[in-house]
Amino acid sequence: MRTGYGAQFQLRHVSFGLRGGDVAGVIGPNGGGKSTLLKALAGVIAIGEGAITLDGAPIRRSQADIAFVPQREEVNWDFPVTARDVVLMGRYRSAGWVRWPGREDRKKADAALEQLGLGGLGGRHISQFSGGQQQRVFLARAIAQEPRVIVLDEPLAGVDATNREIFHRAIESFARAGLIVVMATHDLDEVEATCSHLCCLNQRVVAFGPVKDVFTPDILKATFGGQMAVFR
Repeated sequence: MRTGYGAQFQLRHVSFGLRGGDVAGVIGPNGGGKSTLLKALAGVIAIGEGAITLDGAPIRRSQADIAFVPQREEVNWDFPVTARDVVLMGRYRSAGWVRWPGREDRKKADAALEQLGLGGLGGRHISQFSGGQQQRVFLARAIAQEPRVIVLDEPLAGVDATNREIFHRAIESFARAGLIVVMATHDLDEVEATCSHLCCLNQRVVAFGPVKDVFTPDILKATFGGQMAVFR
């Protein structure tokens, strides 16, 4: 796969595969292409060459099966929507934009909020939540979508221990349910805590495989470049 923005390709020669139940961490330096890869998986940007497939078919045919949780910085938190409105957006994607969400959709949205400790808060404006809670609202949107693949772009950046633990439990439940989870992170501790596989990315795939095989000082140094101290 080769992809990027305009004529500037950020990623080249990217190739790896995942199965249901896998949790893949994506790490690499700033500008290394983590967000580009995740947006390509989620269908937010097009790829220049190659293909992304799900069950052997082009992923564009299965976009409703892929839920995307963006970085907080990419969301307009002043937009006039409640938490339930945001979560219901996931139901639009799974059920189709031409159908108005019904009672069952609202039940699933409220259940997703309840699952993430936000029960009873669906009517609150999105700006009234803390940063970690806002991330949970978008994770609830992903849950309500009932996807097969969940793509998380640095979901734990800047969140406290309580929200971090809630995300950990959610990711574990996704894996048990047979979903594929792909998560970009800057926190190397999170890799060992949550991931089964690791993709080390810097314009290309430096290494990919089970965490126990890839999470090594030599591969980390090759991924991030320069002098890097690794303490284990």
